[in-house]
Amino acid sequence: MPQKRPPASDTDTTPLEPLLAVRARADALYRAAIECCRQHDRAAKLHRDSEPELEHRHADSLCQVCDDSLREMAEAYSQLAADVAPSRDEPWWHKANALWHSAREYSRRHAGCEAMSRKVSSNHKPEQLGNMQMEYELLASAMLAMRHAADAYLRTRPELA
Repeated sequence: MPQKRPPASDTDTTPLEPLLAVRARADALYRAAIECCRQHDRAAKLHRDSEPELEHRHADSLCQVCDDSLREMAEAYSQLAADVAPSRDEPWWHKANALWHSAREYSRRHAGCEAMSRKVSSNHKPEQLGNMQMEYELLASAMLAMRHAADAYLRTRPELA
C-alpha cells in the first residue's frame, strides 16, 4: 500500500528560478539517457546469452519504457529551456543541450528502425536487409553519441554520480 505524502510545506510551493528548473530537467534527461543505455545493454546481453522468451519480452518492454521516458524527458527539457538563457556561461548548459540533441537523434533513429522493421515482410529483398542493417548501425551510433553526451554532462554535474 503506498505511503501517504506529508502535507506540502510553504517551501514546496515556491517555483524554482528558471535556470535551476532547466538544470533540474537536464538532470532528469541525463538520468533517462543513462537508464535507456543501461536497459538496452542489459537486453542485448540477455538476447545474446539466454533462451527464455518470457525474459526477452520483459527486457524489451523495459527498453520501450526507457525509450518513451527519454523521448518525454527530451521534450520536457526542450519546452522549458526554449524560454531561458543563462546570463553567464554555464558549462552544464552547453552539455545539457548536447545531451538533448543526442537524445533526440537517438529517438529519431529508434523510431525509424521500428517503422522499417514493421514494414519488412517475409518476402523481403536483399536491399531491404542492407537498408535495415545501415539503419541499425546508425541507431547504435546515435546511442553511443548519447552515452558520450551523458558522460560529458556528468562531468559538469558530478553530484549526480
